[in-house]
Amino acid sequence: MSVRLVFVLLVILAGRSHAADPQAPTMIIAVGAAGEEGYEQKFAAGAEALRKACAQGGVRTITIGLKASETNSLELLKTAVREEALRDGTPLWIVLIGHGAFDGREAKFNLRGDDLSATDLAAWLKPAKRPLIVVNASASSAPFLQKLSAPGRVIITATRSGAEQNYAHFGEYFAGALTDAKADLDKDGQTSLLEAFLSTSRQTAEFFEGEGRLATEHALLDDNGDGFGTQADWFKGLRVVKKSKDGAEPDGLRAHQVHLAPGASERLLSPAVRAKRDELELALAKLRAQKGELAEADYYAQLEALLVKVAELYEGAAARAD
Repeated sequence: MSVRLVFVLLVILAGRSHAADPQAPTMIIAVGAAGEEGYEQKFAAGAEALRKACAQGGVRTITIGLKASETNSLELLKTAVREEALRDGTPLWIVLIGHGAFDGREAKFNLRGDDLSATDLAAWLKPAKRPLIVVNASASSAPFLQKLSAPGRVIITATRSGAEQNYAHFGEYFAGALTDAKADLDKDGQTSLLEAFLSTSRQTAEFFEGEGRLATEHALLDDNGDGFGTQADWFKGLRVVKKSKDGAEPDGLRAHQVHLAPGASERLLSPAVRAKRDELELALAKLRAQKGELAEADYYAQLEALLVKVAELYEGAAARAD
């Protein structure tokens, strides 16, 4: 990541200004039924905060469920998800703000009218062509992760099991974390989805500590497609410090490559160059994980080769910007 930091500094010193990425992603914001008094305002505020964050990143938004008259929210959501999922190219974000429930068999997100089940959403997204980011900020949301997990997707849930059924506070902090400079742990001038997840999890934990209450929610992030997910307390900085039982690739690598509001250096990269850079960074992460299994000379030879390729990508982008 130090290569990125150097590149950011070069852009800043050059004093360049760049327009937002013309191939911006899309975010579908689904606002659930409020139920008890007081939640409607919270949900509306969360949706507005997400729209502001998207505007900052030049992201197109589709909001469903804010109006009391939208008693057919499920059908509206189904139409939006199916249409957007089949588009090519940039990521599709789906963020669910509201209440959730789990009956021991199926997890659901409470909408105005019929509710959304994890099975329904998984079926709608099965033919998706776009990279997917799904954030379910409701209670009992963990089963959504298990249903939606797949290669090329980042899934975040506010809870680690369907049994965590109390109102989830995760959604109250998530939107703000997406563009919060304080959440930028590697100081590359942008906040990644991983960094936002870690910041939101920390703020949620601090809420319960401040209230002197036992935490009733523990968020999960899954981006390696294994359907298990990882809690924030498994990370030290941006790296997972605990190993899964099956030795699977750690979560967080892909989520750290997703930015709602890309920084100056990121906007200089074309989609093709960005994809190649992401591929090289994943290779770097995998190589570092294998360090103990390789001869020292072999490890550093491979490391140098990958770092040179990353540097060449950034040098090429800088040259094209001149």
